[in-house]
Amino acid sequence: MKTKDIYRCTQCGAQSPRWQGQCPACKEWNTLEAITVNKKTTAPVGAAASSDTPRPLEDLKSDEHVSRTSGMASLDELLGSGLVPGAAILLGGEPGIGKSTLLLQLAASQARIGCTAVYLSGEESLPQLKARAERLELLGPGLLALASNKVEDALAVLDSPNPPELLIVDSVQTIASPMAEGIPGSVSQVRAVSAELVEKTKKTGTTLILVGHVTKDGQIAGPKLLEHMVDTVLYLEGDRKHFSRILRVLKNRFGPSDELVVFTMKQQGLEVVEDPATFFLGARDATLSGTAMALAVDGQRPFAVEVQALVSKSYLSIPRRTALGFDTNRLNLLLAVLEKRLRLNLSGYDIYAKISGGLASKDPGLDLAVVAAIMSSFYDQPLPESSVFWGEIDLNGQVRPVAAHDVRLKQAGRLGHHPICHAKACPTLTDLQQILFGKQ
Repeated sequence: MKTKDIYRCTQCGAQSPRWQGQCPACKEWNTLEAITVNKKTTAPVGAAASSDTPRPLEDLKSDEHVSRTSGMASLDELLGSGLVPGAAILLGGEPGIGKSTLLLQLAASQARIGCTAVYLSGEESLPQLKARAERLELLGPGLLALASNKVEDALAVLDSPNPPELLIVDSVQTIASPMAEGIPGSVSQVRAVSAELVEKTKKTGTTLILVGHVTKDGQIAGPKLLEHMVDTVLYLEGDRKHFSRILRVLKNRFGPSDELVVFTMKQQGLEVVEDPATFFLGARDATLSGTAMALAVDGQRPFAVEVQALVSKSYLSIPRRTALGFDTNRLNLLLAVLEKRLRLNLSGYDIYAKISGGLASKDPGLDLAVVAAIMSSFYDQPLPESSVFWGEIDLNGQVRPVAAHDVRLKQAGRLGHHPICHAKACPTLTDLQQILFGKQ
């Protein structure tokens, strides 16, 4: 057989006839690896010929991959249709955020409804897993566990006469495959392990959940190809110093990709917050200056959050500007607009702004609440007790409408807020200043 060498990118899978320092497709550096292929078919040498033939889609039975419940109603709603047989799910999150706890609860839920779940851990021993399951009160006859760092053990579980309905691999960076070189966690190993497990679960109908480590930038470690290989990508986020956790969908082939579920960490594990609308407010004192309530929308859910601001005289040559829960650059932009359009002299003040409750949001509708909180602290006057804000501020000081306006308005009415400040109620920052403080 005549063969040739080609170079494949470990990040995006693009091919190149010759080696280059930079991938021509994804522009990553030093990601091209040589593989030997057949000149005629360009298939990797040693790959078995496929016996599958194309089939008409209309002849396929629609009930071949009917989803089943996960045992957790909120997770079913998040995924769109529960757990789909043969689906591959990738779960990422910071260390210690609660990924293993959540998946152990999911495995126990599957066992309680009569399904078999196997928890394969490459990070913990079986006694450690049992101790955690006992603490969470999750032990049951259908909950199986395996401690291993070899992908062959996971494949053996899938090749058994009665493969499990759910296989959890915690984590993919700790599993090694003999089909690839390098240490566990390397790009080649992560790609090989994931490819073998995903291919096998597609054939057996087992739902696969892979746990992925994250980098210091918050991205899931390993090749970007990993996120393309799976059907669903979930991300568990939150501050370990707070009890709240948010499970977010980043990609979903079987349902919506903009949903989320709010959890709170309890002694028995993660507990779903059924109505998160006011969960992040806590014990709010509306009589203090520098606080404003905003209705933020994340996914399809409106949240009432408190935005706090502190404007104090600075004794530094360069005043401090600090933001927690949203982008500091956005705070600087809003301050520049306030100085330009309302003639507020903020150059001699330290300004701090944060979203309380440990929530982080990129919703542009928070702009109006941030501006209102800053003005309240600057004038040292509290805002109306039941006031609520949402709207985006442009560079001309205009208040622009934001997405999900009707959803926010309905939620504000349900919670009994008044006055309600948005783009139609106060079109400019001058109008906002007049409504709140009676100043021109």
